[in-house]
Amino acid sequence: MLGVMLNNKESQEVEYMLKRELEELLLDLTDSRIDGIVKRAMEERYKIIFGLYKRFASPKECYKYIRSKHQRSENV
Repeated sequence: MLGVMLNNKESQEVEYMLKRELEELLLDLTDSRIDGIVKRAMEERYKIIFGLYKRFASPKECYKYIRSKHQRSENV
């Protein structure tokens, strides 16, 4: 386990970067042109980044990026 100390501005910047990455992944996961193997790797990346994002954002903000079971089974 690693620890990091961030000031408020740095914390906001990390949250912003994670949010943008989640948005990009969610968009790409709905793209039918992307192969299933690549989508599985993207899904794995999504899980990791969402786990990090949950540590910075409020639960209300996290709801925007939660994928339903239907979305997961439809895209992979």
